[in-house]
Amino acid sequence: MSGHIRIVNDPVDLVPLLITFHNATYKQVYDLLNKSWMTEEELSDQMAEGDVGQCLMVLKKGSLVEEKWRMPVPGQKPVKEYRASYNKFRANFQCNFGDLSDLLFIAISNDEHLRCMVEKVEEELRSGNTSINDIARKFGVNPVFIKGLAKRIPHLDVKGQGLVLLERSQ
Repeated sequence: MSGHIRIVNDPVDLVPLLITFHNATYKQVYDLLNKSWMTEEELSDQMAEGDVGQCLMVLKKGSLVEEKWRMPVPGQKPVKEYRASYNKFRANFQCNFGDLSDLLFIAISNDEHLRCMVEKVEEELRSGNTSINDIARKFGVNPVFIKGLAKRIPHLDVKGQGLVLLERSQ
């Protein structure tokens, strides 16, 4: 593993990091990938429980893993393999405590209010409203809160000033 440093310039990018290291399964997958390249199947074999596919989605979303195609044995299909991208961390941002408290709450809470908010945001996206600012205004929250939610949910992401629903297979 090389000495790559994960530089976080936007506090919203803390959410996938905190989720990864607050969840024992995600952390175990990250630790395995920190040692060597592994396929999803190899990871599943090493894990006692947990959805390795979802773990990989969250790790990819946080830019914590890289992927490449493994050269197959003749007659077999190539498979993707993964490894951890970084082994050091640096934060380079400033934000107010209100935004920071929202992001920490989003990252480590299992509050039912968050689940309801995610469902409402997904409804807005399906109806065609992708603007982070419009969605935040509609629900009376800060745009950073909406971005944080998108970073928490594996099938949502932030693209510019809008939100997108990701394909479940990514």
